[in-house]
Amino acid sequence: MSDPYPLLDGFAMPAEWRPHSRCWMAWPVRLELWGAHHEAACRAYARAARAIAEFEPVTMLVLEGLEPVARLQLGRKVELLTCEFDDSWLRDTGPLFLCDGKGRLASLGFRFNAWGNKFHPYDKDARLAETLAKHLGLRHYQAPLTLEGGAIDVDGEGTLLATEQCVFNANRNPTLDRRQVEERLALHLGARRIIWLEAGLSGDGTDGHVDNLARFVAPGRVVCAATDDPLHPDHRLLAECQRLLRRSSDARGRKLEVVPLPLPRERPADAPAHYVASYANFYLANSGVVLPSFGDAMDGPAQEILARLFPERRAVAVPAGDIVLGGGGLHCITQQQPLGRPAG
Repeated sequence: MSDPYPLLDGFAMPAEWRPHSRCWMAWPVRLELWGAHHEAACRAYARAARAIAEFEPVTMLVLEGLEPVARLQLGRKVELLTCEFDDSWLRDTGPLFLCDGKGRLASLGFRFNAWGNKFHPYDKDARLAETLAKHLGLRHYQAPLTLEGGAIDVDGEGTLLATEQCVFNANRNPTLDRRQVEERLALHLGARRIIWLEAGLSGDGTDGHVDNLARFVAPGRVVCAATDDPLHPDHRLLAECQRLLRRSSDARGRKLEVVPLPLPRERPADAPAHYVASYANFYLANSGVVLPSFGDAMDGPAQEILARLFPERRAVAVPAGDIVLGGGGLHCITQQQPLGRPAG
């Protein structure tokens, strides 16, 4: 493990649209999350992995003994890596990857406590970022901050999005004030400008991860979840979120362009409280944007918006309702590894 600060060594977190060497995922294993939907969740993860594998290599972490069933559903395009882990949300448990200006790659881990001690055990997940860094031969940094990858989004030019609800939650960082949190995000991710949104979508079991709410899609441009339904529980929150973003500037002084991205109109009648569907939970692959679909009237409009925002990429929709039943989304189950040689 390297010490102490990536920024001082020239490293920062790049934007997701930078070229990738691969995508990391992990096979669904926490049965209490999925219950009777576990097999459906496995099929949904496999569909997502196969879709991403059309654009870039994918490595799926799998527990020992589950390789045959995973291989059967994933096909031959997806690589398997046997590894110990507790849960299957690689955005939150895997390493964040950092780049410098010399083509070198390093990794970063936050302290992980299972989204505020919501699930046990989580000791293997708390070590997973360092475990994968060692596997890849990367210099690894550990941030003194309890957080998850889905809680932040960056433009690769020094601007970071996050929600106060998540980062300052008493179940994560109760002893840190705003200055201390921002200093840690600056030193470990290269954030020079942090745009704090009030809260995430209602019912989100992650306590407001920003990747369900607002995402950078280019320097100076963000998408933000939106609804025109005045009875939607997040109508006021989302309107205020858009107003705040439009008043904001990025780290280079550009006023942000905000593109509304509609939420699904319908919610399954039997959906649990933590079922939070959002098209903002998409994954940017090399030459592709892989977005969730829900059999909803807004699937088509959301795909059209993302296709227009990424004209050089092919927009592919993947059914994600069975993933959302577990408490996350398509972006939550993926982690991109940027191109670069190990810094060592």
